[in-house]
Amino acid sequence: MDTLRAIDPNSVTWKCIKSEGLDVDYAVPIPRTVANSLFQELEDTLEYFTGDLSKIKVFGKVYPVPRQQVAYGDPGITYTYSGVTVPALPWPAPVRALRDFLVILKGITYDFVLVNKYRNGNDHMGEHRDNEPELDPSQPIASVSLGQERTFVLKHKDARKPGKDKKLIPPVKIELEHGSVLFMNPPTNEVWYHSLPVRKKLQGARINLTFRKMRSLLK
Repeated sequence: MDTLRAIDPNSVTWKCIKSEGLDVDYAVPIPRTVANSLFQELEDTLEYFTGDLSKIKVFGKVYPVPRQQVAYGDPGITYTYSGVTVPALPWPAPVRALRDFLVILKGITYDFVLVNKYRNGNDHMGEHRDNEPELDPSQPIASVSLGQERTFVLKHKDARKPGKDKKLIPPVKIELEHGSVLFMNPPTNEVWYHSLPVRKKLQGARINLTFRKMRSLLK
């Protein structure tokens, strides 16, 4: 998409958020008109997983994923999380354009993306870390948000422990705006859990694309 390539990366103002083991960069580099067009193109063209690929396994039980998902990437890539292995489908044009835009922003060429569509505020993501063994831990995970603004919550792993082992480390909350990009830099995903909680009053849809670099393709 030519409008993405026209964005000057030097004009982007990044907000750097740091804490104990937390290193996050956040900005809204995509103009609203461009973000609107991207959102609509993704709405019109993406088809999400169904059947077994639309389910997850938690403590041995299988549940429907509380959102819609699909994955894209370079040939031969698969990604396993929550007991499900998803194949990377070939890159569609608007998703590839966003991947190329991240190269302009940070100089990183990602080879896999997981797309989540939150149809409304009832769709959500539970607390987890993106630290699966397939991922290259030296590279940030990039999250592109389009559509309904939602609250992204990060929680330190020691703040989740019960009893005397629990540390009083406050959570970090970020409002992910339409057209925003968030980079979770190392070692964030080893130390902090993240989630997208239910917000029942919100009716708008949100499409989130989390771009990853896979360890299996390292040279």
